Amino acid sequence: MAEKRPVVKKNRPRRFYDYSLLFTVIFLSVFGLIMIYSSSSYAAQLKFGNASFFMMKQAKIALGGFILMIIISKMDYHWYGKFAVFAYVLSYILMIAVSLFGKKFNGKRRWLGVGSLTFQPTEFVKIALIVMLAVMIVQMGKNINTKNGVVLIIVTTIPIAGIVAANNLSSGIIIVGIAFVMLFVACKKKWPFFACGFAGVGLLAFAGPIATVLEKLNILHDYQLGRILVWLEPEAYPSTGGYQVLQGLYAIGSGGLVGRGLGESIQKMGFVPEAQNDMIFSIICEELGLFGAVSVILIFLFMIYRFMLIADNAPDLFGALLVVGVMGHIAIQVILNIAVVTNTIPNTGITLPFISYGGTSVLFLMAEMGMVLSVSNQIKLEK
Repeated sequence: MAEKRPVVKKNRPRRFYDYSLLFTVIFLSVFGLIMIYSSSSYAAQLKFGNASFFMMKQAKIALGGFILMIIISKMDYHWYGKFAVFAYVLSYILMIAVSLFGKKFNGKRRWLGVGSLTFQPTEFVKIALIVMLAVMIVQMGKNINTKNGVVLIIVTTIPIAGIVAANNLSSGIIIVGIAFVMLFVACKKKWPFFACGFAGVGLLAFAGPIATVLEKLNILHDYQLGRILVWLEPEAYPSTGGYQVLQGLYAIGSGGLVGRGLGESIQKMGFVPEAQNDMIFSIICEELGLFGAVSVILIFLFMIYRFMLIADNAPDLFGALLVVGVMGHIAIQVILNIAVVTNTIPNTGITLPFISYGGTSVLFLMAEMGMVLSVSNQIKLEK
């Protein structure tokens, strides 16, 4: 009888999965829930009779978002590219619907929904644009380094950013920033981007006179000019536009090196309006001090480092650009939120990713993290 030959099993290539990024997302989400409870418990008890109202609502959405993130992370990220055009067109439809039928909260029309179920389409627009630009840049290849290639990306970005900015200036800035970062990475020539950066700094330096001229030309609304004037001299408007800014600065200043202690904030007792939203970083500073604030910033820096590592090792350009787009979104939003809270830039009303209260924000942020993890899961490990 012939001897049976041993069956040789083909070893599948081992694939990478960035557990460091996954655990960072989990940590930030749990820390966010703790800070939402701490910053909102007083207001929630008065308004709803339940101190944990905001935390529990956020926790349910965060859990659903986490499950969605895990599902997306196990999918092939190339699949997203098939729906890039559809998602991009849908983003226009949603933003037009917001302008026509959106629900108003605090005088701003930013939400779509029925009854108590609402969401902000601007968060969907960010993901749709990241995927669309990644597809376009890959298809253009070396043409992205030409004037026509750059103009095409700009023409794709500016109209939707303009529609978003009409109701939500901060999100419009973030959308433009995402395109800027993706173009910066894709293009060989870097000097135009540095020139734009210096121009932006110059714009901030002369924001007052420029804003006054734009307001006279009816380009800026009165409330937008008011925000810039408040930013330049918040002490002049202590009971109106400068109130929130000043209370936030008081919270930061009173925190000292190690803070008052978790849950011991005074400014959350009705002094900082909606403390669990845009101004939550000021409560972190007050309760956990400079140590806590720096720790949060370092965690976000570590997250950005993981993004860079995944993008650098991505199997192809499309995967790298997806990660770069998400990295740009997170980095810009963190910088803008901290800059607003510390009054470095005018107040634009922007949340701190994973930490501020906001169901739509955390849900779509989890979806973005799923995209990044799906790219990491396609990286083959060498034996």
